Amino acid sequence: MYRNTYVEVNTSHLEKNVRKIIAANPNYQYYFGVVKANCYGHGIDCISALLRGGINYLAVATLQEALEIREKKIQTPILILGYVPLEYLSLCRQNELTITVPSLEYAKKITDKKVLCHIKINTGMNRLGISSKEEYEKTYELLKDQVEGVYTHIYKASDKTSLEQQVDRFEEMIEHTKDIPIIHIRASEATVHSPKREFENGCRLGIVMYNLIENPYSLEDTFSLVSEIVQIQELKKGDTLGYDGAYMALKDTKIGVVPIGYADGILRKNEGRDVYIHGKRYPIVGHICMDMLFVEIDDTIQLHDSVEIIKDSNHIIEIANYLETIPYEVICNVGIRVPRMEK
Repeated sequence: MYRNTYVEVNTSHLEKNVRKIIAANPNYQYYFGVVKANCYGHGIDCISALLRGGINYLAVATLQEALEIREKKIQTPILILGYVPLEYLSLCRQNELTITVPSLEYAKKITDKKVLCHIKINTGMNRLGISSKEEYEKTYELLKDQVEGVYTHIYKASDKTSLEQQVDRFEEMIEHTKDIPIIHIRASEATVHSPKREFENGCRLGIVMYNLIENPYSLEDTFSLVSEIVQIQELKKGDTLGYDGAYMALKDTKIGVVPIGYADGILRKNEGRDVYIHGKRYPIVGHICMDMLFVEIDDTIQLHDSVEIIKDSNHIIEIANYLETIPYEVICNVGIRVPRMEK
């Protein structure tokens, strides 16, 4: 950390959050910790906290992500939720990684690969997955010696009618194969807001672990993004600031320069929204640069004062609303050149 700009990850809170979620949903056997996208921006070093909290299976999006976890000497089972090209299946075997089978066509090509798999069923997302009962049963017959699990991804868990329809469809498709060891349907939102059915024994916990969706569990914040004031500019009325002179001082104004920019994931659309210094809000002004941004400050701010670019869960949600996006994107955008520091 050579510019005093970093993500602070509260691993104690992460562990407590997982314990609370599991305690409220005790009837599952498998609790998948979804740690794709660098643990939703938190950094894969936080995985040990999730495991201490009770996670007993991990899920990632890509083979690369799974291999990075294995390099950390973590031997917990890992499910790759995304597509794995056939030429890399030997790496999955060597590293004891479980793949997703997204189609009958894919299944036909891996019958001799001897790799552990979960079959994915499409219940309306129309992304990856098998859409017909006939295709599913053919897929299962081809791979039944390799099949450890079957799952789907609910595309609209906030609508209870739609959710139940998707679960009904899933249950009807796997009607004759309910003896598969692991059956998981619900990701964070569906796990939080709807009870499991008897035949389910796994759930996937992602964004809820990081306290970034509405939940009844009194979870705690896990993510903040911190930098500092490295220079203070004193603008006179009429002076401009930054590229294109996008900001013009309407009066004598103090500006704090902060060493973080769009190359770190603080996109230019963040212009105008607030950061926190000493618990008080200050606006980002002018065009955000690749490596720096500007904050309009007052006389209470001094050189090297800490700046919370992202303060807590409520701030993340506020920023997402400001940017007309979702909290996932806010934290996942924070780039890899920003170190993750355990609190």
